[in-house]
Amino acid sequence: MECRLGCGACCIAPSISSPIPGMPNGKPAGVRCIQLNQDNLCQLFGQPERPAVCHAFKAEKAICGHSNAEALVIISDLEKMT
Repeated sequence: MECRLGCGACCIAPSISSPIPGMPNGKPAGVRCIQLNQDNLCQLFGQPERPAVCHAFKAEKAICGHSNAEALVIISDLEKMT
């Protein structure tokens, strides 16, 4: 599955414990990543500063669902379970 451009759910719902430029302590779950622009695109995509966890994330239907809203719910639920 290809990532839906402008979704941003994976940059909002999960916590990220590794440093992110502008967020040296990572980010808590449910907080919008500072590197997510107004079009919900990662400003670090393809850059070496992008956290490894973000680079490793691969879109798939079980996680991303059929819409941006569904992805946000699924990823938020998974975050709560971990």
